[in-house]
Amino acid sequence: MTRRAIAVVHMKIGLLIYGSLETLSGGYLYDRELAAHLEQEGDAVQVISLPWRDYARHLGDNLSPALFERLKGLDVDVMLQDELNHPSLFWTNQRLRRRLTYPNVAIVHHLRSSERRPTWQNRLYARVESAYLRSVDGFVFNSHTTQTAVEALAGAGRPAVVAYPAADHLNAQIEDEEIVRRARRAGPLVLLFVGNLIPRKGLHTLLEALARLPQNAFKLDVAGSLSVDPAYAAAIQRRITALDLDASVHLHGALSGAALVELYRRAHALALPSSYEGFGIVYLEAMGFGLPCIATTAGAAGEVIADDQTGWLIPPEDASALAGRLQRLAGDSGLLERMSLAARQRYLAHPTWEQTADKVKDFLRDLV
Repeated sequence: MTRRAIAVVHMKIGLLIYGSLETLSGGYLYDRELAAHLEQEGDAVQVISLPWRDYARHLGDNLSPALFERLKGLDVDVMLQDELNHPSLFWTNQRLRRRLTYPNVAIVHHLRSSERRPTWQNRLYARVESAYLRSVDGFVFNSHTTQTAVEALAGAGRPAVVAYPAADHLNAQIEDEEIVRRARRAGPLVLLFVGNLIPRKGLHTLLEALARLPQNAFKLDVAGSLSVDPAYAAAIQRRITALDLDASVHLHGALSGAALVELYRRAHALALPSSYEGFGIVYLEAMGFGLPCIATTAGAAGEVIADDQTGWLIPPEDASALAGRLQRLAGDSGLLERMSLAARQRYLAHPTWEQTADKVKDFLRDLV
């Protein structure tokens, strides 16, 4: 049997990431679920971890003889590289191109240069990302929005597949009757924000929106790490106090598993007004529990949320628009009930992680 015939049955796959595969974020969840399902199908997944450092030091990895030799000597059929690692690889990949026996495939969750920041910074990031994107042999995209952004920056033509993230890892079990009872429950609107406390996730916008509502109209649970950006987290805590929201907003820190599921079950809606999402797994997680979602028009949230049906899409940083949507939900239990049931149906119609992994595996087989 030839090497290619063996690879079609069981592949040896490298997965290059920064830090630990257990890191709590949507991108790492995607990588983790993909690796687990590939291994369940008999493929061997070798994780290659590079240390977390700042962007400048990551750029310096391209001069590392040790990294060059490590990647050159890998015994794999194909290498998956999380695009987050682009600063460490944009030149390393080019140097390795003629020496590798395996193709490099980038998993692209979203481009750093797609995030909202000063133009001069994004121009720098775009130059590095463009060089990286041109150095790989194919792409796994988490959304059509991400694919469009990549092709606008680095051109089209390379082999690619769009494989949506899933959300069945939480095994959301909830009946329509429970969703209806929750929507009709007397008391304040219970909101949920799930995301690390970093500026891109937009918690500051949500707080400004809540400050425009009567305090007895809502409660907000925030599930997300306070240590990823300590300065921003501290600013959020000060802002909560300044807006007199201490009694209404609860910062839980990073949560997963049963603790996170409990928050999803008791909430009425998810509000995550991120300035950019390459997909937004959290929206699907919330819909699994029948939560309508409020997101923004920036990025791929529109591929998950049907505006005015399963949630709303508002302009980024628009606290006034967000407050208006929240007020509508708080004052209309019938609307909340309809949107909640529609959100659950949207979740049920979405592919599972197994289906996503199968799609990626078929793509890799064809590429190898």
